[in-house]
Amino acid sequence: MKAERAGRASARPPAWSRAWTWPSTRAARLLAAPMLLAATLAASAGASAVTPPAPLAIVEDLQPVRLAGEGSYRYFGLLIYDARLWVGSQGYRDSEPGAAPFVLELRYERSLQGGRIAQASAEQMEKLGLGSAEQRQAWLETMRGIFPDVREHDRIAGRYVPGQGVRFYLNGAPLAGRREAGMDPAMDDRFAQAFFAIWLSPRTTAPSLRKALLRDAAPKP
Repeated sequence: MKAERAGRASARPPAWSRAWTWPSTRAARLLAAPMLLAATLAASAGASAVTPPAPLAIVEDLQPVRLAGEGSYRYFGLLIYDARLWVGSQGYRDSEPGAAPFVLELRYERSLQGGRIAQASAEQMEKLGLGSAEQRQAWLETMRGIFPDVREHDRIAGRYVPGQGVRFYLNGAPLAGRREAGMDPAMDDRFAQAFFAIWLSPRTTAPSLRKALLRDAAPKP
């Protein structure tokens, strides 16, 4: 698919972007600052020359599936990951974010530590005012047990299904879900919506990337 460039915007990095390893100790300290320093976000409708298809096992709930949008996240000019949002005929609506299935996929260009991904996610949920302190702590522990360390070109996808919550995949293979991690199944949907709000909420700290992801997300007949 052809790339469509968007302008740069200053934003705080979303959760999956923040555990990659800088080559210097000083840079690592900067990266570890609370919810991070202001970053350069380059959002585009296509960061790659060709968009690889989503694994069929992940988008099976979306048939007919389509790419709603894609963008790149850059930190101080360095590409961290490409993000893609896949939707079905029901699309994605801000007014009802939990009404239809979708898949958010990130393809990394830097190494990331799973534990810091989890911590960053919980911090973003708190900044968005999602869940109680007790819920966020439970969600944090769950994410620590799910998210692996990620290397360059690894892809993590989160598949949302209304009423069932989220399932995560690494390079197309399923990771442990909340039920496998021993958490209360009744919390699945609340956790999922809080997690995806990090990128898709109107109050996200990465508005340019959100705009790129939702470029063609409206429902279609």
